[in-house]
Amino acid sequence: MPGEPARDSARERILDVATRLFAELGYDGTSTRLIADSAGLNIATVAYHVGGKRDLYLAVMERAHRAERAVLEEALAGLTPDPGGVRRLVDRYLDFCLDHPEIPALWMHRWLSDAADVVHLEGLYVKPLLARVGEAVQEVVGDGVDVDYAVMTVIWTTHGFCRGGVLDVDGRRTGLDDPKQVARFRAHLHRLVARMLDLPE
Repeated sequence: MPGEPARDSARERILDVATRLFAELGYDGTSTRLIADSAGLNIATVAYHVGGKRDLYLAVMERAHRAERAVLEEALAGLTPDPGGVRRLVDRYLDFCLDHPEIPALWMHRWLSDAADVVHLEGLYVKPLLARVGEAVQEVVGDGVDVDYAVMTVIWTTHGFCRGGVLDVDGRRTGLDDPKQVARFRAHLHRLVARMLDLPE
């Protein structure tokens, strides 16, 4: 239909801006006007393409979930039932978060009760992915390991690094922009996962 590509392009631009602002400021700290102004549009145009603030947030979170799910499904499809397979799965998740730090930021805002009136997203998006990863990893580690907490520990740790990095000798935060720190964190994550799951390092 005439005009559809332009409409899709405008919608994606709005969602890009909304994603950045929700990741930086949280849902509660972001207004529809701020999103519209940052996108160079008026509120009516934003509403036409996406809807109100809640609609924007739901669209942003769905798009973030689809991106994360696609990466994890691909990684799980190629998962080999051995320690190397688990490391590759962890690396793929870390690489995704490093490439898209806005997605960990969106979820971390929710950990702090941002958008508290939107209560269904964890059940809709997070729990099914956690279950799939947990089932796949359980086949590698067998009984006696709390796989649920191991998977969540990877998420907590990775999100924390992607958002907060580490402090350098002068007390400044560094992380994503420092290849040495990324490599150091990756090695630490490998050791952490190996010990949690009782795998050879």
